[in-house]
Amino acid sequence: MAQVISLPEVSEVIRVLAADSNMMSSQLLASALQRDNRFYVIEAAPNAEGIINAITREKPAVVVIGAELDGNKGKGFQIAREVRGACPETRVVMLLDSGERSQVVEAFRAGARGVFSRNGSLKLLAKCICCVHQGQIWANSKELRYLLDALGEALPLRLTDAKGTQLLSRREQEVVRCVAEGLSNREIAQRLGLTEHTVKNYLFRIFDKLGVSKRVEVVLYAYSMGHVPDSGKTDGKAAVAPARGKSTLESSYSCD
Repeated sequence: MAQVISLPEVSEVIRVLAADSNMMSSQLLASALQRDNRFYVIEAAPNAEGIINAITREKPAVVVIGAELDGNKGKGFQIAREVRGACPETRVVMLLDSGERSQVVEAFRAGARGVFSRNGSLKLLAKCICCVHQGQIWANSKELRYLLDALGEALPLRLTDAKGTQLLSRREQEVVRCVAEGLSNREIAQRLGLTEHTVKNYLFRIFDKLGVSKRVEVVLYAYSMGHVPDSGKTDGKAAVAPARGKSTLESSYSCD
């Protein structure tokens, strides 16, 4: 039986920039995405100068970048970092040739909000773009596990203080669970009966207590504690709201 993919509703046309491994691939990707009336698609030369210039000029909300660009493997990760620094409000989806741990971890370290395998369908890619545009992280449980392992190796989270006391209050843990479900700050506020301002304050305190600066790290904390969202809601993908999503992983994953 064919898989039914429920596409998220969008209230505005999403400006998407597409840049793949070479000019022909970029044009084919842009043409395929342009058939979806939710997107206004911008083509860019598959190199750093072309992509940054197009982003500065066109101000896309989401950029879809291949990990390999202009014949240079891994160039997409470098450009994702440049996008994060130059245009922190622009969200990046990385097209990966494989689901290897190193590629997944490198993509998120570069500031990507989502990773997408070339084996996936265009319809699923469209859903990925919409979810990332809404402030969610696009990754499946295996990919999130890679991130959790990498985070544990690089920066162990402080779950208790020196006296063994839990760092997060009951309400803060509720906020963490909501973030792990991919809820926006507004949705968290509605669920918990709080104002958005209060939710932001909780997130700032959570960041400080856990010693992290990125929303995705909060989600990984939730995974490590067993608060894993129902993958059935997102076709096997876990949606993580921005902090999502972290600082841009530094600033866009902030508390907004």
